[in-house]
Amino acid sequence: MKISREVKAATLVILGIVFFIFGFNYLKGKNLFDSSNVFYTEFDYNGLTEASVVTIKGNNIGKVTKIIYDFKTGKTRVSFVVDEQLKFSKNSKIRMYELGVMGGNGLAIIDAEDNVIAKSGDFIASEVEVGLVKNLSSNFSDLSAELDTTLKSADTLLVNLNNLLVDDSEKGLKTTIAELNETLRSFKSLSNSFKSVITKNKDSLTATINNFNEVSKNLAILSKDLKDVEISKTVNNLDKTLTSVNTVLANIEKGEGSLGKLMKDEKLYNNLEVASSQLKELLQDFKLNPKRYINVSVFGRKDKKGYVKPQDERE
Repeated sequence: MKISREVKAATLVILGIVFFIFGFNYLKGKNLFDSSNVFYTEFDYNGLTEASVVTIKGNNIGKVTKIIYDFKTGKTRVSFVVDEQLKFSKNSKIRMYELGVMGGNGLAIIDAEDNVIAKSGDFIASEVEVGLVKNLSSNFSDLSAELDTTLKSADTLLVNLNNLLVDDSEKGLKTTIAELNETLRSFKSLSNSFKSVITKNKDSLTATINNFNEVSKNLAILSKDLKDVEISKTVNNLDKTLTSVNTVLANIEKGEGSLGKLMKDEKLYNNLEVASSQLKELLQDFKLNPKRYINVSVFGRKDKKGYVKPQDERE
């Protein structure tokens, strides 16, 4: 079946009108495919958000969709949606209440239970839970007080910061920054000098590093050689030697052996001292009177008188 151009044009026009109506309502916040009903109410104070729940007898049946402040009346206008299956009286009350442990506030529908059924778009009277208005006022007062305190603190901070910036004394920020700049310039100059020294002594530094590497290698070889040496055996031998020496010294101290007797025998010491003295006298006499011991007489001369001890023993 061939469709004429007129039918096609009429179909496009009808679809355009449908899309226009749908788009216009969507821009106004109405969803033609939404199965919820929209209702309105208003309060003197706003304690809600656009995600606040709407309940009836403790059951969640909707949510707040829009909150607008009316500049003419000074009231807060609230729109909310509920499931279209819910039927309640137009004379009901929309009560703002505190959610408790969950935090925040919500709306509760207090049904009047009469035959006047509310329709989508109706305005429903409101009320506020006892004590909630006081809490809202207190919250606004506390917020104002905290904001005032914060602004005063910010003002004091800005004043102090301004005083710090314009302070030209020794403790001022300008002086501190100037000293920091001077320190940085000095550090830069020192860095340049250090760089110049390194550049001039590059060969010497390279040679020193090479020598250090060579010494390190030699020390490594030496440490390996020392590791291979039987140090424990050497120490044991040295310990045995010291033990023997200690034994010999102990025997000498006790007067045992020839050296011990020589060290401890006082009579032997006295005899040696006497023998030494006599030997000394004998040598002196031999020096002064050699003919007494070697008697060679050609002409038969008489012997000289006996030995006379000299006054100076060195003669």
